[in-house]
Amino acid sequence: MSEKVIPIRVERGEPPAPPAWDGAPPRDALARPLRDLRISVTDRCNFRCIYCMPREVFGPDHPFLPHAAILSFEEIVRVARIFVSLGVQKIRLTGGEPLVRKDLHKLVALLAPLGADLTLTTNGSALARQARRLKDAGLQRVTVSLDSLDDATFRRMNDADVGVATVLAGIDAAAAAGLAPLKINMVVKRGMNDHQIVDMARHWRGSPHIVRFIEYMDVGSTNGWRMDDVVPSAEVVRRIGERFPLEPADPHYTGEVAERWRYRDGTGEIGVISSVTRAFCRDCNRIRLSTEGALFTCLFGTAGHDLKSLLRGGGSDDALRNRIAAVWNARTDRYSEIRTAETARLRKVEMSYIGG
Repeated sequence: MSEKVIPIRVERGEPPAPPAWDGAPPRDALARPLRDLRISVTDRCNFRCIYCMPREVFGPDHPFLPHAAILSFEEIVRVARIFVSLGVQKIRLTGGEPLVRKDLHKLVALLAPLGADLTLTTNGSALARQARRLKDAGLQRVTVSLDSLDDATFRRMNDADVGVATVLAGIDAAAAAGLAPLKINMVVKRGMNDHQIVDMARHWRGSPHIVRFIEYMDVGSTNGWRMDDVVPSAEVVRRIGERFPLEPADPHYTGEVAERWRYRDGTGEIGVISSVTRAFCRDCNRIRLSTEGALFTCLFGTAGHDLKSLLRGGGSDDALRNRIAAVWNARTDRYSEIRTAETARLRKVEMSYIGG
């Protein structure tokens, strides 16, 4: 793994034996419960989005993980089952781009019986071909990344010469398959695609789909993030509200990352995700399992906790459960609340490695 591209450390070897899990749902040091598990099924992606896998860093010679290094479907399911026993209610499959993992629908079919809410985030480029198969396997919903409806802007941002029409076809296929409600994520970068904010809202207004506008974040260390590139969510809401009046809507549940706004005329809603300007760390209940079996307790993490060694070294389910609970109970992360110019320059894990 290139230290230039994935500048993180994973705590290897045998950690001190954690206390036996007492059966109580884990709570971290800030009393936050463990509810949401995000599983990166591959570190590979067919896009080179400027905010995630910039081509000048993740070029054609980038050393992606060999297949033997990544968790098998059976290993993922075993870990996921243990997480559900600890109180996880939602599992999201991520990447890289999860749909480049061969036979992903087979993993979905293995995870579906666990009873957790099962979702997937994708760039949508392969969704038209796979949506029906994923739904039949037990996937419940998808979130699709689409950063612009303007084809030239979108191609510049994905840097893979994939056009908007391909993603729109995937969205239509997902809706037809019943993977709903469908969410569409737009990462907004000032001077790049912020001129498309109102157009995105207009396009999906009146549909059952929900477009969510995400502040450009300092995830990883390779995207050249600057605060000047951030379009605050308050500005997004103002721009849309000037054209289509909005009113705030209550969250669906505690820990929901998107702040909801609905159109006053009843034609749907939008969401804004404000990790930079309005941190929501206090309610964060998410943990991430990397492609090679490391646990990360924050999207902006600088270190992970090795689970694969225990998983492949003969560790029992109880040992895995104790290790996971101990990692969560010790969690203190609140990066977005304490972000400064200095912390923004920390060597953090890349989003393509642990998912969004």
